[in-house]
Amino acid sequence: MSIKILIILAIANFMSIISSNIKFLRKKKGLTQQQFADQIGIKRSLVGAYEEERAEPKYDLLKIIASFFDVTVDDFINETINEKWAPKPKGDPANLRILSISVDKDDNENIEMVPLKASAGYLNGYADPEYVAALPKFYLPMFKQGTYRAFEIKGDSMLPLVSGTIIVGEYLENWGDIKSGDTYVIVSKSEGVVYKRVNGKFKEQKKLKLVSDNPVYEPYEINGEDILEIWKAKAYISTHLPEPTPEPTMESLTSMMAQMQRSISKLQQNN
Repeated sequence: MSIKILIILAIANFMSIISSNIKFLRKKKGLTQQQFADQIGIKRSLVGAYEEERAEPKYDLLKIIASFFDVTVDDFINETINEKWAPKPKGDPANLRILSISVDKDDNENIEMVPLKASAGYLNGYADPEYVAALPKFYLPMFKQGTYRAFEIKGDSMLPLVSGTIIVGEYLENWGDIKSGDTYVIVSKSEGVVYKRVNGKFKEQKKLKLVSDNPVYEPYEINGEDILEIWKAKAYISTHLPEPTPEPTMESLTSMMAQMQRSISKLQQNN
């Protein structure tokens, strides 16, 4: 089967899932096509086109539709939603709030920047649209889909990233998607804003084990009910440029050989 045919089939399957989900969720809410169209601000003919697989919504509209039906965009475009369907696990709903964002004049989502001096205030203002809109902001064209935020980190717990490095993170809506070994910005009531590596899965025990890349710092756990937001690290910005790796000298090679010989001798003694 050619790549072109595979692409066509993938697109058809994608449209079929969206069509099915819109129709099922609309009827579940007891809405006609016209009522649904009025509530999300589009023409009724578009609803018909989407449900009959004659067109597919753009990403911005997908987000609006998914939010209207209270499902994630990921589930909406990838999962067949029916009576047997159940959403992926999230954190404790009592601790989740609507994510506030800001957009530029072209309706592109900004990347809001949370500097060190604003970290403490962010715990109270992260869900306040006015607070978020007042944060410094910028736009990176390589991040066109998803919601991103930048956080300035402090300390030396994640070396070689030094204090003052800016971590650009993508908003993680489904905490069950956390991957062990990856790094995240965790916003919590007890720890504030921290950048750590996660060990294990959230869905296993409803808690996260956070690990520093600097072995001087001990790992610790944080309960899901304490977490406010999670942002998956996607990039970093730093004025600290990496130093070139020095070429080995005769002295360093001699030292390495001596260390290897000592290790071999120790192994032989233990056998």
